Amino acid sequence: MTDDLERTSDDLLLVGIAAGKADALTWLFRRRQADVYRFALHMSGAAALADDVTQDVFLVVMKEAGRYQPGRSSVTAWLCGIARNCLRQRLQRDARFESLDGGEQDDEGQLPIVQIDPMGDLARGERIAALRRAVLALPVRYREVVVLCDLEELSYADAADALGCAIGTVRSRLHRARAMLAARLAALQEHDGQRDTAAGRTTDASMTQKRCMA
Repeated sequence: MTDDLERTSDDLLLVGIAAGKADALTWLFRRRQADVYRFALHMSGAAALADDVTQDVFLVVMKEAGRYQPGRSSVTAWLCGIARNCLRQRLQRDARFESLDGGEQDDEGQLPIVQIDPMGDLARGERIAALRRAVLALPVRYREVVVLCDLEELSYADAADALGCAIGTVRSRLHRARAMLAARLAALQEHDGQRDTAAGRTTDASMTQKRCMA
């Protein structure tokens, strides 16, 4: 029985869940919980919140598995759509986090400001962390498409279904989001170079002082 479920497609696991089979839910959770968690984490930047959202998603799946429409989108896209709604609900209830709607900007010509800690040491090994911060700083409409298409590697059609919008909207937002990310990362790289240059000058000045005192 276990081997049969392991080979069962996501679509059929949802059929089993809708029929009340707990083991089908267990297998879908094992198979897809990491996808849901990554989406929630990339969108929120908070591991604890991502854990909560993941649990919320599979509670919804347990109750509403029958609403999935095979052929319309992949199961992963459907789960990400549920995660998106669960995350919004949690953020609206939790004042510690910025509302997803609050981050929307109608002026697409205005690039977000790069928030840099002047005392921070952005080492070259922290590029991935810098990318994650840059993604989190994007307005939500752009962050969503980057997470779905570039990080979760969903197709445009699946991303459109998860977001409830047209494929053309996904394409245009993704184009804009990538441009915004490139601008942010370029600014971080420039800041990193300036920091290295300043550190080099400080070292040179220190060595000169030591030679003069010798």
